[in-house]
Amino acid sequence: MAGGMEPKTASPELVDRRRRIGVVGIVVTDRGTQARKVQEILSEDGDLIVGRLGIPYRERGVSVIALIVDGDTDRLGALTGKLGGLEGTHVRSALTSFADPLDSG
Repeated sequence: MAGGMEPKTASPELVDRRRRIGVVGIVVTDRGTQARKVQEILSEDGDLIVGRLGIPYRERGVSVIALIVDGDTDRLGALTGKLGGLEGTHVRSALTSFADPLDSG
């Protein structure tokens, strides 16, 4: 760039740890044994959850939970990992590339 001014960019490590907004979809196939465990995990990480919608999908015999989340990738990954580790629970997440420009560390 002119005048020796280089644009300020964050290191890859910093960018990856910035807060992301995303969606987490959870399908619980064994509600009777897993509902309490799922709720405990969601409560532990409640500060990451912006919104939550839970639907008992009776026709399919499952419960579906949709979460809107906001947090750093490490914590969001830990949340989805704990949920996905429960038998009878299936989890998928989608995180945006949006990173809060004020959250540059």
